[in-house]
Amino acid sequence: MLELVQKFLVEILKLCPRQMMGMETIGVRLAQIFDADSIRRFIAGILAVFQLFFAVIFDVGYEPSGQELDLTGYELVFEDEFNGDSLDTTAWKYCNSGPRRGGFRAPSSVKIADGTCTITGEYRDGEYGEGWYGGDLALLKWYNKGYFEIRCKVSAGGGLWSAFWLMAAHPYEAEYSKGGIGGAEIDIMEAAGWGRDGWENAVVQTIHCAGVEGWYEGLYIDREDFDSRELGYYNGNDIYNEYNTYGLEWTEDEYIFYINGVETCRTSFGNGTSQVAEEVRVSLEVPDAEALSQLDKETYHSEFVVDYVRIYQEKPAA
Repeated sequence: MLELVQKFLVEILKLCPRQMMGMETIGVRLAQIFDADSIRRFIAGILAVFQLFFAVIFDVGYEPSGQELDLTGYELVFEDEFNGDSLDTTAWKYCNSGPRRGGFRAPSSVKIADGTCTITGEYRDGEYGEGWYGGDLALLKWYNKGYFEIRCKVSAGGGLWSAFWLMAAHPYEAEYSKGGIGGAEIDIMEAAGWGRDGWENAVVQTIHCAGVEGWYEGLYIDREDFDSRELGYYNGNDIYNEYNTYGLEWTEDEYIFYINGVETCRTSFGNGTSQVAEEVRVSLEVPDAEALSQLDKETYHSEFVVDYVRIYQEKPAA
């Protein structure tokens, strides 16, 4: 029955996948309204549903409207506030340095100073030659489930974009991913809304995996070699100039996404949540040559400024 409703919304109303996710989130919020334990929560739930419906119809960024983050039962297992003057290479590595799409990823794009980690995007003559440069960091330790959070200012100006994400060993091969339970790419935050009407202050949250059962054309994004679920564009607070937090609670049964401690959406897209350890990545991504050709080599300069990265996991049973 649910699949028939989804097909109707996609084929008749011509909703795209992120709008479909918005409709699903409206359903979740409606259920929460009737579980509300106070008039204030009830009214807040009604307002959230109206805002979500408006955002779905006009395909603009959604306001976070779900539950508040509750880390009861979790303990902090990793934290980096970048208080030194160089990257802590006992915890992090420079990931996949070298050519990347239309440019390069390089350690020289990453600076640690004044309690922040800054990854710079610009055109320069660097260690791999003249071209566009961004950067990519990954934690050496991989994690299975828990709560993952970054506090940051995302890069402005379009072109290169900021990302905080988890990456399995083989998320794009059905033999290993098995619809996500054997590993997925989980984009906790990608700041790709610059210059796009209605999404200027929003980040996108997405799941990528391969071998999803029950996939059908229109509901999911088909990348030929893997399947994706774009969960939606969600608004932060002046995301290019102010610090915001972006988080993911990864449980046995679902992924719950947060911005500034408020739930944006939840999903178990694919055949279920990943059951394997995944790599934690912080990157300023380099687009393809065509996109880069739209940037001014002389003036473009963009920075992804990270205040901290934190990871929590469930406390061991007493």
